[in-house]
Amino acid sequence: MSSSARAVPRTAIRVLHTLRPPDGRTRYVDQMIAGAPPQVSVRTFSWPRALLGAYDVFQIHWPEFLVRHRTWLGSLVKRGLTRLLLLRLSVTGTPVVRTAHNLAPHEPGEPAERRLLDSVDRRSAYWIALNPTTVLPPGAEGSVILHGHYRGRFAASEGPPTAGRVLQFGLIRPYKGVEGLIEAVRASSRQDLSLRVVGRPVDDTMRRAVEDRATGDPRVSLSLAFVPDDELAREVAAAQLVVLPYRELHNSGVALVALSLDRPILVPRTPASEALREEVGPGWVLLFDGELTPQVLESAVDRAAQVVGAGGAPDLRDRDWATVGERHAEVYRHVLGRSGGSR
Repeated sequence: MSSSARAVPRTAIRVLHTLRPPDGRTRYVDQMIAGAPPQVSVRTFSWPRALLGAYDVFQIHWPEFLVRHRTWLGSLVKRGLTRLLLLRLSVTGTPVVRTAHNLAPHEPGEPAERRLLDSVDRRSAYWIALNPTTVLPPGAEGSVILHGHYRGRFAASEGPPTAGRVLQFGLIRPYKGVEGLIEAVRASSRQDLSLRVVGRPVDDTMRRAVEDRATGDPRVSLSLAFVPDDELAREVAAAQLVVLPYRELHNSGVALVALSLDRPILVPRTPASEALREEVGPGWVLLFDGELTPQVLESAVDRAAQVVGAGGAPDLRDRDWATVGERHAEVYRHVLGRSGGSR
């Protein structure tokens, strides 16, 4: 259901998120809309709405998307619009809530961009961390609201997983380590091991790198495009293990999709992944240190087969979206009360 179609009280807190409208694929914006309580009216981003629209709270996700464009001229225009937006927020006294999805942008920007993003950070009145290991800026006020799970968003597929099947899915970007995962599979002597890579590469260079690595080994298959939710659920159900060998791992919606569909994940050891392992219970989050080797991968596949075969599910009780939505509403009430914002 879109934010415009959702019935809300006239006195609802109007929150404008820097998120695009739902497009039929399950994304974070769907969770923010579905989890919002009746007293919160969720609005999605457009530049006219941000500069001229009516809203009580501005919530920032991935602030680099405010200022980046695929062309130099487009980025220049967006930086100008962002400066106008900061001016509008300052003049109106609109409180800014910042969700810390990442510790830093995955792809570094130019110095001019970083200076502008620093201004965005300084304008943020309240920070929301998605896991307890996030370090907020010195002196920043904030709290932890866990990223919601995806149970109920993807239909569970029936049937057993394919023995030895490993899956990596999601947008393919350089930091996600898919080339190293392919190399680990190719270096393994186990013929029952197979790898499925599903997702759209971020650019043609990334696509060529993945295709080149996969060539020549029939155990590696690729589907380098976005896939519908039902197809993604089938891909996850067919795998024994989801592997995310990211060079940076702090928060991952992909990891939560896999866990929501009751599939173990193999991820690098970080404070965030260790916290997730403790939260969800034994066997569901498998950790590795250093480079991903064939031996580590083979051991993880065997362990995942035992976990999946035993049944059960990871513990995601604290990630219910109704709870997540109410905790966001508490933040909005807090920042509006502190700023004296008119409703």
